[in-house]
Amino acid sequence: MIGKLKGTIDEIGDDHVLVDVHGVCYEVFCSSRALSKMGSVGEAIILYIETYVREDQFKLFGFLSALEREWFNLLQSVQGVGAKVALAVLSTLTPSELANAIALQDKTSISRAPGVGPKVAMRLVTELKNKAPAFAGEASANLGLKQEIGEGVASAPVADAVSALTNLGYSRDQAANAVAAALKNGGEGADSAKLIRLGLKELAR
Repeated sequence: MIGKLKGTIDEIGDDHVLVDVHGVCYEVFCSSRALSKMGSVGEAIILYIETYVREDQFKLFGFLSALEREWFNLLQSVQGVGAKVALAVLSTLTPSELANAIALQDKTSISRAPGVGPKVAMRLVTELKNKAPAFAGEASANLGLKQEIGEGVASAPVADAVSALTNLGYSRDQAANAVAAALKNGGEGADSAKLIRLGLKELAR
């Protein structure tokens, strides 16, 4: 099986890229986010590959990072999610944003992806909430707290601080990030007023 391709970009299509490896061009299907971050034709490229072999098809799916490839596979462990939907989710959310959305049980963010309806979004946040931390990447430091917020079991000061920052116009994800950082600086015993004050400082950076 092909695990990684190193070559040059021969062509970029709407949903794929042709990678020239020593004169052999491989057609690799990618998320729109990945395609937008690639260079121009003729530039060097490295893609992490997931190979699909079926009776009627042989497809290569490409990712700019190993973490994105892991998310691609993890998403498909949920019933009703195939390669097309998994790519749509990764086109809409970065791995970090996806980890945050699952931790916060934020079905709305996930349902922004084309082809993801409310039922599939609900299954994703429900079934992946215990699997997501291992794939959280840069979001992993605050994921435990965010999961508590999303499940409604966070302490009262934390929940109040997140609610207050959300009421000020910040997104739930921004508020959770800020309060997570504030909790580290203010200590576990910080009250809601202190967490709000420190959270606003984080958001002002």
